[in-house]
Amino acid sequence: MSLDPYKLNLAGKVKFVKKRIIKARIVVVLEGTIENREIQLIHPASRCVRKGEIFELLTTPEKVKPGDIINTVTYLGFAEVEIGGVLRVGDIVFSGKKKVGSVVGFDETHFPNHQNIVLKSLDESSISHVFKLEEEIIFKQD
Repeated sequence: MSLDPYKLNLAGKVKFVKKRIIKARIVVVLEGTIENREIQLIHPASRCVRKGEIFELLTTPEKVKPGDIINTVTYLGFAEVEIGGVLRVGDIVFSGKKKVGSVVGFDETHFPNHQNIVLKSLDESSISHVFKLEEEIIFKQD
């Protein structure tokens, strides 16, 4: 069995020089915040997303990193991947020209049904950002 490079702090030695923009479209709009949710972020700082795959977007005001537990989460929606690729902690999420947040980690509570992508709120307006159905969002390397 291979050793996990994330748990051994080896993955940081591999740099993402360039990567494509990932595009997705909102298929469900969610609203609501839950306190004491205790979401456990996984240790890997990147995840692949494939065309046609659906993921859930959450945001948190907490300062967290992969492996941490998040207590406060706001539910933003579900999105379907139109152009797949690799998501990574630090990627910025845009809705049009508006920055919604930056990726802080991934949660696999509901996997293989779907994966949660957790964003750090960039400001107070992005904590309560409400998507529109069929709205395009993009993930760009910071």
